[in-house]
Amino acid sequence: MHSFETATSYLHTLAQLALGTQVTDRSGTSISLDEGAERAVQLLLASGTSSGKVMAIGNGGSAAIASHMQNDICKAVGIRSLVFTEQPLLTALANDDGYETVFETPVRLWAEPGDVLVAISSSGRSENILRAVRAATELHCDVVTFSGFDEGNPLRSMGTVNFYVASGAYGLVENAHGAVSHFITDRAMELIQSGNIPATEARTK
Repeated sequence: MHSFETATSYLHTLAQLALGTQVTDRSGTSISLDEGAERAVQLLLASGTSSGKVMAIGNGGSAAIASHMQNDICKAVGIRSLVFTEQPLLTALANDDGYETVFETPVRLWAEPGDVLVAISSSGRSENILRAVRAATELHCDVVTFSGFDEGNPLRSMGTVNFYVASGAYGLVENAHGAVSHFITDRAMELIQSGNIPATEARTK
């Protein structure tokens, strides 16, 4: 666990962790942060050009990151995007079927081949996130994961592109996830606005 006495030391550690984000592809092969982020960008853009959509899920602070991504994907990038944290449905599913179902059920209702699921979990072990990822994969969606804590967490090996932050501190992991995810949406917006959209190769890797 990290220990901090000053804001400067905290931000220095955060910068190191964000820059050291580890990325793997579908096969578990390590790729650079730049390549991983570019593949994630291409997946978002491909979902838009194929009339697909992006779904984003997370619990707690990760839910806030998911909602921020959804806002930017819709407003800035111009691609359809969903989150599943609308309270009546979420609480109905949790109450009747168990909290582990609250993302899996909507994914099974709305996901279509070619969609993208962004799954964010600091621990990489939240059962409701893992179940939603399995459902999305079964439905032939691409998956982008963000995780932290234990390097062997299951979420880290489940996506088309996987981002892992090597820390056990929620604030650091969440802030690093937020920074990387914000780059992805900013980069997608930049490519859309410039009309310079690269050929999408991310799904084949």
